[in-house]
Amino acid sequence: MPGMGSGLHADDPTIVAAFKSTLLRQGIVALLILAAVAIAWQVLRVAELRRATAGGGSGRDRAPTVAGPVPVLAEAPGRRLLRVAFGCLWILDGILQAQPAMPLGMATNVLRPAAATSPGWVQHVVNAGATIWSYHPTEAPAGAVWIQVGIGVWLLVATRGSWSRLAGVASAGWGLVVWVVGEAFGGIFAPGLTWMFGAPGAALLYVVAGGLVALPERSWSGRRLGRSILSVTGLFFVAMAVLQAWPGRGFWQGRPRQPSGTGTLATMVHQMSETPQPHVLSSWVAAFASFDAAHGFAVNLFVVAALGVIGAGLLVGAGRLAGRTPVLAWAVAAAVVLCLVDWILVEDMGFFGGTGTDPNSMIPIGLVLVAGYLGVVAAPASDDAVAPVVDLGAALPLRRRIVAWWEATSRRPGYLLRTVVALGAVGIVLLGAVPMALASVNPHADPIIAEAIAGSPGSTDYVPSNFTLVDQWGHAVSLTGLHGKTVALTFLDPVCNSSCPLTAQYFRQADGMLGSIRPDVELVAVVANPLYRARSYLTAFDRQENLTPLANWRFLTGPLRELQTVWRSFGAQVQYESGGAMVGHSEITYVLDRRGHVRSVLNADPGPGTPASQSSFAVTLASVIRSVAHSP
Repeated sequence: MPGMGSGLHADDPTIVAAFKSTLLRQGIVALLILAAVAIAWQVLRVAELRRATAGGGSGRDRAPTVAGPVPVLAEAPGRRLLRVAFGCLWILDGILQAQPAMPLGMATNVLRPAAATSPGWVQHVVNAGATIWSYHPTEAPAGAVWIQVGIGVWLLVATRGSWSRLAGVASAGWGLVVWVVGEAFGGIFAPGLTWMFGAPGAALLYVVAGGLVALPERSWSGRRLGRSILSVTGLFFVAMAVLQAWPGRGFWQGRPRQPSGTGTLATMVHQMSETPQPHVLSSWVAAFASFDAAHGFAVNLFVVAALGVIGAGLLVGAGRLAGRTPVLAWAVAAAVVLCLVDWILVEDMGFFGGTGTDPNSMIPIGLVLVAGYLGVVAAPASDDAVAPVVDLGAALPLRRRIVAWWEATSRRPGYLLRTVVALGAVGIVLLGAVPMALASVNPHADPIIAEAIAGSPGSTDYVPSNFTLVDQWGHAVSLTGLHGKTVALTFLDPVCNSSCPLTAQYFRQADGMLGSIRPDVELVAVVANPLYRARSYLTAFDRQENLTPLANWRFLTGPLRELQTVWRSFGAQVQYESGGAMVGHSEITYVLDRRGHVRSVLNADPGPGTPASQSSFAVTLASVIRSVAHSP
């Protein structure tokens, strides 16, 4: 029937086009931010050159003298590895977030499935985030892109000082959000938890790395931090070995005799091999799935032994005296190799197929391990860089303290440049964070969802024929009697159990969005069932859909001949369906102005009937009603 909408698919062209348009607009803003950074840098350098040429000004206004240069320790190799590597990972994750399937595929294919086997409270937390994403399928995914790209750039450019530590805080904070909502706490509360599938969640490793970068740089000056990292990681590997060896979890068998099919690992790997990816990689993964199906016990025994031995090696090596690290070196090397093998053969590199958003946990685990190892064996050495130390003095006026800070930092152009670029990176983070924050507090879905399902509202201007029917309370209602009010009119079947209740609900939701114009708006439905048109059916429908409290709701019926006249006047098609009491009818909403002219026509079929689509239709209807109400 005309007006019947369809469901949304992950590659819906309307949503994808809107997502790309949002990314393009925000990308232009990001370029403007970078241009502003370049201009700011030039202005600062010109000001410094003028200051140097002028000789520093009068004695009273001159800033306190610089006490003298002091050596600055080079950035610890372990810290540099975490900062640079995880900065690159965040940028990669941001790029993956920009894939076209992300707006509609993230909530349905990633978020909710990740929490499906977790306890109810975990599902509740994840569903809250999934609702924000599905209600705002352009702002939320675009925001995630720029937050992650911005954090990555921030980590890369802010090498030292407070800006660098703040970048670590930002990385840890956003990583925690991703771990909780995007990974359902890394699946640690779900059955089947195993290191091989990514436990404890890749994002938790981002949190750990960000926290390590956020530590005061003096924390990296000795071996204690590196040994702590390796000791904790060793305990983790031992715990994962015990979990992997626990009986009854499906990892000790490949293809059991029971008719349940292959074991847990072989099943998962086989599914990964069938996702879209390069043929050479899929063939490796499929071959490993077949091998595990045939030799499940041996494979699991090797994994348990490897995890246990590596964990013990990390604990023993980290506890040895400084300089005696051969056990530690072998343990770290074995752990990295094991992580790489699992990353390729089990995790399938993490981002192939579906809507993969990161390379999974094995690469982050390996990076944290190597950083800890560097923290033990590679003590930071001093370099030739110097940092001016300024005695600002507690009694100095604020203006002179600012001038003193400028005197100090302007002597280090590299530091000044990194500060300005870090501010630009923060701007890119805010470019995504602000729309994301606004979306999270907006309870109404974006109109783009309704547009994707049913198309944009159409504009028109014609006068339908007058009619007189009775409402659900038996009161006579005529079209001319509604003049002076803005009218939203549709056709409903009171015994329908599919789309008509959904249409009624978004009418009810739209009524709550009208605000001050609500008293001047009438919501009208005309019966679209030639047989079941008695007022008792109308009142039952109203009670069922909680429409009774709406003072401006009118559900109209009357003699069949009168109804048919109304149907023809609005071009509504009504016909019996094969079997059952329902009929097929056009699902169109008409918005009439105060003079009784039809000014807008909307497809009223909410398609899949999800909360997001229902809310989006309500937002669209309320917006059209307000537009017509304020039109001349």
